[in-house]
Amino acid sequence: MINSSFSALGIQYGGHDTSASLLVNGEIVAACEQERFDLVKHSRAFPIDAINECLKIAGLKDINQIDVVAYGADILDCIKKVYLEPALKDIKRIEFLLNDAERLKSFLNHESIIREKTSYKGKISFFRHHLCHLASAYYPSGFKDALLVSYDGMGEIETSMIGEGTNGNIKILNDENHYPHSLGLFYSAITYYLGWKHHCDEGIIMGLAPYGNPYDFINDTGKTYIDIFRKIISSVSDTKYEIDLSWIEYHNKRDTWISEKFIKYFGPKKEYNDNLTQHHKNIAAALQLRTEEIVLSQLKHFQKQTGKKNICISGGVGLNCSLNGKILNSKLFDEIFVQPASGDAGVSLGAAILASKDKFKVKKHHNFYLGASFTNKQIEKIINNKKIKYKTPEDIYKSVAKFLAEGKIVGWFQGSSEFGPRALGN
Repeated sequence: MINSSFSALGIQYGGHDTSASLLVNGEIVAACEQERFDLVKHSRAFPIDAINECLKIAGLKDINQIDVVAYGADILDCIKKVYLEPALKDIKRIEFLLNDAERLKSFLNHESIIREKTSYKGKISFFRHHLCHLASAYYPSGFKDALLVSYDGMGEIETSMIGEGTNGNIKILNDENHYPHSLGLFYSAITYYLGWKHHCDEGIIMGLAPYGNPYDFINDTGKTYIDIFRKIISSVSDTKYEIDLSWIEYHNKRDTWISEKFIKYFGPKKEYNDNLTQHHKNIAAALQLRTEEIVLSQLKHFQKQTGKKNICISGGVGLNCSLNGKILNSKLFDEIFVQPASGDAGVSLGAAILASKDKFKVKKHHNFYLGASFTNKQIEKIINNKKIKYKTPEDIYKSVAKFLAEGKIVGWFQGSSEFGPRALGN
């Protein structure tokens, strides 16, 4: 057992990519995603398996050995600003509120749910969603001074947050982009329109974009794809953008995403098995380009304002590696650190860090293989129990190379499970 003077367990729950992370004496000991255990991609389940694995990795037998549980959301502020205040201004939002009644009840009961699911009796602290994103990237980056950015679907009400990290302290510079004006949610809306799963398949749209031409003209309109996407997402100032709400519907009705106006202009929604056309590729290309334009414009402003030569990237949009490549090629920054679990899974790590702030120093921690691991003996026992035939090659590298040369697929398992959606050999 670890002899800990202070331990913090971070929890991400209440949305997609639920997870748990554990810090002991200011050291990141474990970080686990629930989807690795329940095998539901982007799992929304309470991360009890992830929590138990964190405790197991740390050698803790009882969750009540933890000093604080850190939760990555300000629930009451979210309810107030996303549901109550809009309902006072727009009758459509009253219907939205009523349809989400059960979801609201769950939000209000999250502290009780944590205690019920874990039997934890100690202190529970709450931290803002985007601040957790910033912390998850800044503190492990190793940069004493850096610009900190988080763009995603939404936190409590904010859809992005820009800060600066200086000698271990985070200062918020900008958090004025608010729901429903969201780069992340609009990217999800187009993912849905193009026939894939929102909050899941956005990476497919990013990969589709290079096959399209955003400067092609849309039939009979005299407008290019990027012309329209620049109208949909407009830059209000150096620090703020807006979505033209007439093109979207996700803020009024769940699982609708885009408006009749969008369908009238771009045609009917593509279903998953429909043929993929150049038109669809051009839409993906325009979406990707406009996302890059907005983010790079804001980063140029904040880099000039702060003079920071390092940047830490987090939030779901931080998983857009094409965008990250554009940031790299812009030469705005000398060094870039992208949080491997930039999506909401990383919120649990940021929450645990914020709860351990007096213990956690900014230092380079780039090993994010922090999940479950299994010995050869354990693996062999499972294989034998399942009566699976196997062999142990004398030279595993040569054997794998041969399989790959033959066009076969190899699943390679070693070490601990990674934190974040990219395996890269573990």
